[in-house]
Amino acid sequence: MSKTSTERDVFLEKATEIAEQTFWGHVGCKMVELKEGSVTVELDVKSHHLNLIGILHGGVHATMLDSAMGILAMSSKPQDKMVTTNLNIHYLAPAKEEKVRVQAKVVHESNSMMTTEGTLTNESGEICAFATATFRRS
Repeated sequence: MSKTSTERDVFLEKATEIAEQTFWGHVGCKMVELKEGSVTVELDVKSHHLNLIGILHGGVHATMLDSAMGILAMSSKPQDKMVTTNLNIHYLAPAKEEKVRVQAKVVHESNSMMTTEGTLTNESGEICAFATATFRRS
């Protein structure tokens, strides 16, 4: 069953308010767009997001990708608690202190499971990381 833009707007508003008090808010991620089957998330990378060699920490990549794909799972099944069962990330290129963006989409959905994919790109559009994730109803 498809969600109307009003239902997505309500979910987005509620989720954004809650997220600001969690790890998501601590990291500084911002949801830019939520549509049926896709989401866009951005982060202004600061020095505290970098690892010891001066590039975006792999854990920040993972946080952004898992969170974006998780938003899709939760917005698709708002009556359920969806949890990550598998997260697979390929790190392809470094990101520095710049704006990075994750775009994620649904690949497959069943009654209790969902598979998603996401890409993290830097300001020049280069793919820095690619991920897939599976979520199940908890």
